[in-house]
Amino acid sequence: MKNSKRGTTPAPVRASTDPAEFGRWLTQRLESLGYNLSGPRSGGRSAFAEQSGLSPSTVTRLLRGEMPTDTRILRTLAESIDVPYPEVLVRAGVLTPEELAAVQRPSPAPGGPLTPEQAADELGITDPAERKVFVNMAKTLRRTTSDGGEQQLAD
Repeated sequence: MKNSKRGTTPAPVRASTDPAEFGRWLTQRLESLGYNLSGPRSGGRSAFAEQSGLSPSTVTRLLRGEMPTDTRILRTLAESIDVPYPEVLVRAGVLTPEELAAVQRPSPAPGGPLTPEQAADELGITDPAERKVFVNMAKTLRRTTSDGGEQQLAD
């Protein structure tokens, strides 16, 4: 009844302003996973409910875009459809993309030091390989200095 969860390209995450939009997104996601949602007796809703551990009525409400007030339901949903939990929170309208970014990468206190990761963000270094090199180099350069004032590099 269900296909592999892997092999799909993630779409850009958008905050849902219309609850029905979340229901449409979830319907497309479940259908891409192999659940047949073409009719009330197609079996896809029941199969997904059983697989996910969510109740059939909860699955129906989610597909209709009726959003739960319990974020544990959204976590269970995210795990069941192999979508990162933060993406589901944004799609469900619980968080905006900006709120999520602020939580994932908090701004430093004014006048406070930047972490290497925050510096990479500020400089716009997004390529994973370049980012790793930058962060590692910054961490190496920040290591404590010896009594003579020279940098002490890692062994």
